[in-house]
Amino acid sequence: MSKKPDPAGLGLRLIAAQRLRAVLGGEHFVPLSAAELPDGRDRSLANRLINTALRRQGQINLMIAELLEKGMPAKSGTFEAVLRLSLAQLVFLPDIGAHSALFLAVEATKRDAKARHLSGLMNAVLRRAQANSARYGLLEDDLLLPETFRRKWEAAYGADAVARFVDGLVDGAPLDLTLKDEDPALVEALGGDKLIADSIRVETRDRPVDALPFYDEGRWWVQDVSSALPARLLAAKAGGTVLDLCAAPGGKTAQLAKAGYVVTALDSDGTRLERLKTNMQRLGYEPTVIEADATSYIAAEPFDGILLDAPCSATGTFRRHPEVLWHRNAADIEGRVKLQQGIFARAVKNLAPGGSLVYCVCSLEPEEGEAIVDWALKAFHNLELHPIAPSELPGLEDAVTPAGLVRTLPSMAPNGVEGGMDGFFVARFRRKP
Repeated sequence: MSKKPDPAGLGLRLIAAQRLRAVLGGEHFVPLSAAELPDGRDRSLANRLINTALRRQGQINLMIAELLEKGMPAKSGTFEAVLRLSLAQLVFLPDIGAHSALFLAVEATKRDAKARHLSGLMNAVLRRAQANSARYGLLEDDLLLPETFRRKWEAAYGADAVARFVDGLVDGAPLDLTLKDEDPALVEALGGDKLIADSIRVETRDRPVDALPFYDEGRWWVQDVSSALPARLLAAKAGGTVLDLCAAPGGKTAQLAKAGYVVTALDSDGTRLERLKTNMQRLGYEPTVIEADATSYIAAEPFDGILLDAPCSATGTFRRHPEVLWHRNAADIEGRVKLQQGIFARAVKNLAPGGSLVYCVCSLEPEEGEAIVDWALKAFHNLELHPIAPSELPGLEDAVTPAGLVRTLPSMAPNGVEGGMDGFFVARFRRKP
């Protein structure tokens, strides 16, 4: 007797549950690829379910606390992931249909040996959720941010800005590109809106990135407008030698090469460096690439400029990586600060007298930004702050602080274009002659 085929939609939910389970366990979210789900419609739906479950995690946490009186069952396989995907569908994606959420959740639970004994519980919980879906849909947006971050960010940036952070979390991030050449015809072909300098915003992501015009020709690369700021602010001498620390996947390396510097790209992750090399080959740039630890690297000759995009909490990227909101805590941030200080100290040793050093992080945490500046100016007497002027960022002048630092927020609209931007911090230093 032939095996009964799986119900339509079950396969994609099983794959989505495995990916969500990994992210809930602490992994970085990477959207499902064509290799994992070849059917484009299935892949789109699976990624939509995962994204919604992650973006709405705070609200779903409250639902689960109410629906599971005894808490989440221990050692229950994919039960939690399937439940979260199904709650996301029932409450926030009504266009998909409630029946499939219930039926496929139970079927998915039965397929997991560690969870199948909970299929009855899954059915009962989701029926209760369905009966309360209207009320759940009206849960406060404040729940979307962990309380610790919400309070901290409201104190630092204001309640109005944080309310717009929430909008960015729900909406996600548009696609920003950096252009190799600022050709108006290229902007038109890509359907982009001009942001600042050579950054544009593509509003639709209906097509894969490599299917956009002029991808193969290497005339642009993907880079959030915030991430594109630090390399533009490096003030090394024209044609000088520049070290790009923690360089992979290479967006800033490409910018530095475009600016005419002699670039060395360094990273400790060999796999990510291979991606950098592939990107540079497509773009036609030829930096020197070194696999090494940034905390111990000593160059044969000091560099005229150094760009340090330091490993950080990445809380500023929550529009595209909502999981960071739930993966980070105070101890985690403290550990990253120590790493940032270690890499910064080594960078100063590799910087020539009179050289320019740009430090940046994709973090909203003052400990990883402003506090690092205070520490550096006390720790290194041969270093001075090289303030950034608002005129250096036309269209984004509000991001420049009175102290000459750059603090971008997800609530900002570069050049008046809606869609927000990553939270980024940038400081520029000069080594005294």
